[in-house]
Amino acid sequence: LHDPSRSTRLESRMQKQRRRALSAGPVVWRPAVAAPLLRGTRRLFLRHCAQRMFASQTEGELKVTQILKEKFPRATAIKVTDISGGCGALYEIQIESEEFKEKRTVQQHQMVNQALKEVVKGMHGLWIFTSVPKH
Repeated sequence: LHDPSRSTRLESRMQKQRRRALSAGPVVWRPAVAAPLLRGTRRLFLRHCAQRMFASQTEGELKVTQILKEKFPRATAIKVTDISGGCGALYEIQIESEEFKEKRTVQQHQMVNQALKEVVKGMHGLWIFTSVPKH
């Protein structure tokens, strides 16, 4: 049978442990205290990843893609991905264009950075992958 006084004692003991852990001074990783707080976060993370995977491009991705299409009209492939989780701080850019022919990788990346110089100011970083179409 269920003993209500036992569950009350258990809850009281857990509350005391939490108070003791929180008043212990500097923050230290305590799995027993953190476990209830972290419960369900994995499920939320996976849901966010799934939504992002099936979502269309974000506003920032569309803006960067449009700029690159204007600056590199002979590009055969442009793919822009917000890899910062949707906040627009970090983008991965893959671009394939004839304009990169006979240019070193550093020069190709400089061309992309120059094209995006106004938008880059508000970003944390870019991962740039450039290539020349193979004919």
